[in-house]
Amino acid sequence: MLLKSDYFYELPEELIAQTPAEPRDSSRLLVYDRATGKTEHRIFRDIKEYLRPGDVLVVNNTKVLPARMYARTPNGAQVEVLLLKRRDLKEWEVLVRPGKKARVGARLTVSDELSLTVTGQTETGERIVEFAFDGVFEDILSRVGSMPLPPYIHEKLRDQTRYQTVYCKTDGSAAAPTAGLHFTQELLAQIRAMGVQVAEVLLHVGLGTFRPVKEEDLTRHVMHSEYYCVSQEAADIVNAAKRAGRRVIAVGTTSVRTLETVADERGFLRPCSGDTSIFIYPPYKFKCVDALITNFHLPESTLIMLVSALMGREQCLAVYKEAVEERYRFFSFGDAMLIV
Repeated sequence: MLLKSDYFYELPEELIAQTPAEPRDSSRLLVYDRATGKTEHRIFRDIKEYLRPGDVLVVNNTKVLPARMYARTPNGAQVEVLLLKRRDLKEWEVLVRPGKKARVGARLTVSDELSLTVTGQTETGERIVEFAFDGVFEDILSRVGSMPLPPYIHEKLRDQTRYQTVYCKTDGSAAAPTAGLHFTQELLAQIRAMGVQVAEVLLHVGLGTFRPVKEEDLTRHVMHSEYYCVSQEAADIVNAAKRAGRRVIAVGTTSVRTLETVADERGFLRPCSGDTSIFIYPPYKFKCVDALITNFHLPESTLIMLVSALMGREQCLAVYKEAVEERYRFFSFGDAMLIV
């Protein structure tokens, strides 16, 4: 039986990156070769040396909403509201802290332009709320909301665009697909010029990706669902690569989860959209993904479990130990790893 504690590792707090690398592609890159078990230590922009003409990079083009806002109860108490998932024009699933201030029926005021009423609660404790506003919700959100940085980042982010990828397009995420933060437009242009194709998929990152695993038995953990979309264009690019025996390289765990949700047993995609709650952990057999670009993830998280499904649990923990010894920077604003 696989246990949550099988994915624990020691991480000195000073290795948790508080600010993004400048420029984006100057972060470090640990390259792990599954065939040889060898590691190399490079700079992210060197990733071009590990790509081949005909490869397909699959990126997640979601855009992070300024999803964190603060509201007040009628008696003046402050409540933090984090947008998680849109249900329709005015209805959202949200995380509220403290939850006791947001029981069903509670009315909260965010600003003169925006208020909300708690209308329900999900099985996992998130609140369902209905917003009241005049005008365009996204415009109001840009004025009252802030970037939802993870709780382990304590430094103020001076440039909000640094928590967005350079290819982000579609609003909807509560967190960034952080493996993509290392790419610059110039680096992507160089990669395309090599004959590498870039396919864009969409997965709106919710709390499910980051929610702590509470069950010691991994088979009992339930992922929060997240919305995905695979276009005809993306499916065509990936399918042509699969037919030709070329590599599909996922940029980030969210791209992996999207591809593996949609792929058939031969690794081919169909254009579709929906919600996924796929939880990937050993001994998962990958259908579509051949290689992965990813950051270094929290101990005992679903993300390190996904990575270990690709490279093996013992190998994964050994590489993480090496990354700690080499003083890599960890988590959202940290360094990257390429698994080939």
